Amino acid sequence: MLQSVYLDYNASTPVDERVVARMMPFFTQHYGNPSNTAHPFGWAASEAVEEARASVAQCLGAKPSEIIFTGGATEAINTAIKGIARAYARKGNHIVTIATEHSAVLSACRVLKRGGTSVTLLPIRPDGSLDLAELEDALRPETILVSVMWANNETGVLHRIDEISRLVRARGILLLSDATQAIGKVPVSTDHVDMLACSAHKVYGPKGVGALYVRSRVRMPPLIDGGGHERGRRSGTLNVPGIVGMGAAFGLVQAELASDATRLADLRDRLEHALLTHLPDIGINGRAAPRLPQTSSITFGIVCGSTLLADLRTIALSSGSACASQSPKPSHVLIAMGLSPEQAKNTVRISLGRPTTAAEVDIATQSIIKAVQAQKVPTWN
Repeated sequence: MLQSVYLDYNASTPVDERVVARMMPFFTQHYGNPSNTAHPFGWAASEAVEEARASVAQCLGAKPSEIIFTGGATEAINTAIKGIARAYARKGNHIVTIATEHSAVLSACRVLKRGGTSVTLLPIRPDGSLDLAELEDALRPETILVSVMWANNETGVLHRIDEISRLVRARGILLLSDATQAIGKVPVSTDHVDMLACSAHKVYGPKGVGALYVRSRVRMPPLIDGGGHERGRRSGTLNVPGIVGMGAAFGLVQAELASDATRLADLRDRLEHALLTHLPDIGINGRAAPRLPQTSSITFGIVCGSTLLADLRTIALSSGSACASQSPKPSHVLIAMGLSPEQAKNTVRISLGRPTTAAEVDIATQSIIKAVQAQKVPTWN
């Protein structure tokens, strides 16, 4: 039987067994509603939520009161962008973001634009990095928000959040960063941002739970109205097991980030070296820029990415962002970096994770080389 290898950790990660163990009692024993403070069941749930909030805050260098639990990073991003547009409408109506942002950011901005908000979408360099001079030129007196992701989900390219912050916040403009892909892979801190979105399932926590960091001085109206949960910023009964799991997962991030990053960078370099040696016509997108230690975006010449994925039946890879996998359009990230639509369609994302072994990397590498060499003609139209 052929061995299956999972190398799609940027799409989602397995829940760490230690996280599962922490969550389990909150399904069957401590099942109270944390909003109900009239009995011990509610007390236990509330205490667990606040413990998780403190864990997430500590991981990010924030205050627990600045953490809002959400249903995921997409909700956190929408809450931030749409909330700022509402809260700061008297100050201005201009938002700046970049062409390679996650679809949650771009879609939220498109919705606001239809309602009259001015949106500037900045281009990026061929290596995936942002030209800070172009960012500076785009800022106006009416600019209220700049949104730049910490790390790109497809290429792993890291943006210089500290330098971006100096440009933006010196002008009294708020800075939001989607740090979903960066947390657990590189050091992330709220020191240079006013808002930060993240998710549990990218760091070996459960799906369906995320968080939004909002600096204390920032006005943030709720996206979801109701019973006034989360200090009035996000109504709805809290997902206690999920929140507990997120807290546990973020606690493990602090303990294991350095060792994970070093080991996975070595494995990524091993994989890329082998592929470049045997397939010299491939291109590694964003290789010249600072990248996440475990992400490779590889363009395979005339070999169609979807055909390659179909041939690699036992190797779990991705043709791009998992959130856009149902779209037949080429990756907007790769197009923004200057690739042609054909090149973008011939690109595969490989992302390693905490469970990845050297043996799995070697199996995947050999399988990819064999599959690519077997394809003699292009199969895309």
